[in-house]
Amino acid sequence: ITLDRVRADRQPRRVPHDRHRRLGEGDEPPLVVAGDPHHAGVPHRVRVHHLLGLQHQVAEQALDLGFYISFSGIVSFKTAESLREVARFVPADRLLVETDAPYLAPVPFRGKTNQPAYVRHVAEAVAAARGESLEAIAEITTRNFFQLFKDAKPS
Repeated sequence: ITLDRVRADRQPRRVPHDRHRRLGEGDEPPLVVAGDPHHAGVPHRVRVHHLLGLQHQVAEQALDLGFYISFSGIVSFKTAESLREVARFVPADRLLVETDAPYLAPVPFRGKTNQPAYVRHVAEAVAAARGESLEAIAEITTRNFFQLFKDAKPS
């Protein structure tokens, strides 16, 4: 599997990304497209757009294209109010959280190597932004994950 990434010069490049292969089944494993939501022509079964600091308009375009919106540790940064505004806007049924490990660890681990265990802190920041409980965000994002990756099995 590869992910399409867009470089600063707007030219796509293919990046190997085998960790999502385990979630697939048969000849059509899920493909997560990270980056520019204008990759509508990329053949894939699922779409996830993770927001690194994008504005409301880009999130709206991604949602219109059928993307889920995933928030990383950046949403917890003091300077990321515009991203928290987007977190308030995204419909619950299209919301995901992630760590983007090993980069961009959430507060209180900012500046350190990120790890999957820190996803709770991302969910806490999203919950605070939306005025919801951590438990509600955990339930919503878990349900969305299994809706998106139908072949994944809970452990």
